[in-house]
Amino acid sequence: MDEEKKLPEQPEQPEKPAAEAAPAPKPKPKKKKPKKDPRAKLYKPDHLLIMSSSPHLSTVDSVSRIMWTVVIAMLPALLMGVYYFGWAAIKMAVTCILAAVITEAAINRLKGERFTIKDGSAVITGLLLAMTLPPSFELSGAVIGSVFAIAVGKHIFGGLGYNIFNPALLGRAFLQASFPVAITTWTNPRTVDAVSTATPLGAFKFEQIGTALTDLLYGNTGGCLGETSAIVILAGGLFLIIKKYADWRIPVSYLGTVFVFGGITWLIDPVAYPTPMFHLFSGGLMLGAFFMATDMVTSPITSKGSWIFGIGAGILLVIIRLWGGLPEGVMYSILLMNAVTPLINRYTRPKYFGEPRA
Repeated sequence: MDEEKKLPEQPEQPEKPAAEAAPAPKPKPKKKKPKKDPRAKLYKPDHLLIMSSSPHLSTVDSVSRIMWTVVIAMLPALLMGVYYFGWAAIKMAVTCILAAVITEAAINRLKGERFTIKDGSAVITGLLLAMTLPPSFELSGAVIGSVFAIAVGKHIFGGLGYNIFNPALLGRAFLQASFPVAITTWTNPRTVDAVSTATPLGAFKFEQIGTALTDLLYGNTGGCLGETSAIVILAGGLFLIIKKYADWRIPVSYLGTVFVFGGITWLIDPVAYPTPMFHLFSGGLMLGAFFMATDMVTSPITSKGSWIFGIGAGILLVIIRLWGGLPEGVMYSILLMNAVTPLINRYTRPKYFGEPRA
């Protein structure tokens, strides 16, 4: 009787559909390789290039180093002057140097700028001026010339690097105009008192008297301190050229022009005009060619300009010596070329890349 209770039939669960298959992952796009820069084959720097403003070249040389090297190169010539003229040469050199240095310091103080004595430019100016004076010249006049050279020849233009003319030669020109008799009173070597004697150039120009070449080479003649020994001055000048503190083009063109121009006149009239060797080793030509014409501030900065400067100075020198009123013309030939140096620099400047032709 007991009837089995029938459970209500459960509705049939619908069959779950088979799980849908996951979509296949999309293939990743292949990265394109960057094109190689063809310029990379031309230059691969080993280190990073850093761009900076000029100057890009550095050197151990400095203004003071160059100036004191020039002083050292001039010492042998000064010693020869002491050998021939004794204490008079020492007193002249010391007086000119001290006057130039003191004037430099005084002007620095007045202008409120740092002292520039250590750079050696004032010492060079004083020493060069002393080398252009006769040892018998009054020391008071040497002081005046040194003061003029520093104050007017150098600082009136703005100081070192701005002067147009060589300061020592400008001081010498001032003394030439102020004391014409005293500055042409010469002392014979190995004597103390000034005597009225002529230099080799003066003796030939006014009396047609020549001088032995050996005396000119070793300096056994009357004249300025810088006319004592051409060989010693030449050695000092070559030292500056080797150190690259002097442009070799200027003395080569200067001396070469004097030799050629003087040689032509000698061939025309050997009696009236001196030999080219006499031109080279007499007077202050060697001193002017190596120590004054090569002044970095007052000489051209271009190679072509240096040739023009030397040739022009050589022509002027021979013209003054042969047809001028003075027996010597080194001072004026260099000063006149100093005056046209800015013009030479302007017209011999190399063209920069891309500059149109005039």
